[in-house]
Amino acid sequence: MNNKFVGTGVALVTPFNSDLSIDHEALANIVNYNIDNGTDYLVICGTTAESVTLTKQEKKDVIATISKANNGRLPLVLGIGGNNTMGVIEEINSTDLSGIDAILSVSPYYSKPTQEGIYQHFKAIATACPIDIILYNVPGRTSKNMEVDTTLRLANDFKNIVGVKEAGNNMAQYYELIKNKPEGFLVISGDDDLVLSVTLAGGAGVISVIGQAYPKEFSEMIRLGLKGDAKAGFALHYRLMDVIGYIFEENNPAGIKAVFEALNLCKDTVRLPIVPASNALKAKIQDFVKSF
Repeated sequence: MNNKFVGTGVALVTPFNSDLSIDHEALANIVNYNIDNGTDYLVICGTTAESVTLTKQEKKDVIATISKANNGRLPLVLGIGGNNTMGVIEEINSTDLSGIDAILSVSPYYSKPTQEGIYQHFKAIATACPIDIILYNVPGRTSKNMEVDTTLRLANDFKNIVGVKEAGNNMAQYYELIKNKPEGFLVISGDDDLVLSVTLAGGAGVISVIGQAYPKEFSEMIRLGLKGDAKAGFALHYRLMDVIGYIFEENNPAGIKAVFEALNLCKDTVRLPIVPASNALKAKIQDFVKSF
């Protein structure tokens, strides 16, 4: 099993200054805050990083800032995915992957391929990619579910496909994957609200959004889940439950950035088409942060 990716991974935000330029100082601070508080690995340029709004150069700069701040302390996962298979392979080939432990590659969005199309897409990527791959299934964003049979077929056929970030918010699908997965294949939850149940059922932990704001409590909850301590784990889950709901109420990452602003870690600035959290949501988030 690839133990590097067992536990708590966090999908890092990209902090912006008021003029929409990247706030590299805040980004480095968030990395250190997570390392100091028990996060197990870092995910760079995922959805939460607003990666679709970053230029190629900005992506390079973000990778450099995170790599420098991390300084080899935690494993790094880099988001490289899309619905143009050749474009994804070209990005893999043109990216300096030294110091990156795996890529996180989202199932093709918008194009709505068949299950065979999804399989062939990832087959082409697995054949071209020199490092490990974590598949990413998020049907709420891609509009197409990567079905269990497709995920398991890829898991069995390619040694460098080491896990799946499953974010279908579907417990039955999680159980099916965990029950039938090959030895050592990681089922990683991408649903902050379900992750403890998934981990207790045999999942490998999480790639979390809220975990980067409360890394101490969230990573402890996951450790308890991995040990099978449901009672202590759920005590932490219930403490965090409200804020998990809040951050996804309007849009990700507007919600998590509102939490970070309340924690004085970065501004809540986002790039269009995302807009900042509404005042009503911000008020709820600020109340939670104060009382936590």
